[in-house]
Amino acid sequence: MTTLLLHGLGADRRQPLDLFGPVLTTPGERIVAVDVRAHGANELIGRAEDFAIDRLAQEVADTVTVADASGEASTDPVTVIGISMGAAIAMRIALRGLLPVERAVFVRPAFDDQSLPPNLRVFPVIGQLLHEAGAAGAAEFREGARYQAIARESPSGAKGLLAQFTSLRAAERAIRLVEVPRNRAFADDAELAGLGARGIRSLVVAAPRDPVHPFELGERWAGALGAPLERLPARDDGLPVYTAHLRESVAAWLAATR
Repeated sequence: MTTLLLHGLGADRRQPLDLFGPVLTTPGERIVAVDVRAHGANELIGRAEDFAIDRLAQEVADTVTVADASGEASTDPVTVIGISMGAAIAMRIALRGLLPVERAVFVRPAFDDQSLPPNLRVFPVIGQLLHEAGAAGAAEFREGARYQAIARESPSGAKGLLAQFTSLRAAERAIRLVEVPRNRAFADDAELAGLGARGIRSLVVAAPRDPVHPFELGERWAGALGAPLERLPARDDGLPVYTAHLRESVAAWLAATR
């Protein structure tokens, strides 16, 4: 069994490893955590078209196949756990059959069937400010209406957006914030429904009061997939409690579906 971990926009492979590493303890399990293009140690940047979600999904799938080191495509069943952008990439991998996905955990979905949905429109703003002013653009962003509205609903969500300005090589990689949110995770709810019909078991995890990852979107994913929805406490009610609940709920579902 291979477990593939996929991080969110602007993060890197350490994000899912830190979250889920402590509960991925099955003997013989191969853990693969990748840095998506223009994230972490992945030096690739490229052009706008390189950030199409299907291209990112193919690059991730190719990385997992290479990591198998067998010289042949692996037929081992894959469990994929993706956070936000990682959930969208995981969805494309599963829908397109790029890997032999058996189980999928979609944590805090942010993408749907629209290009640049309202909850993601803040990212191109950050990307443009990074392009124009680098990390100093954070001051202008903090004064803007988009940031203020998010901060009123979720201080932790606003803090996460500010972290985009100080992430590794943020200005050089600003294109990722402009282009990735233009992607769709799926064509429509019927496409999502097809995942379960193919025997892929899935879990959706979402939390209230998260403007970038609306709980209602998690409900939509779960409903269309015919999958259970795990409701976490809001991050602003305490990060340790949120993290513990996330780990415990994912670990319990993985154990139950083993």
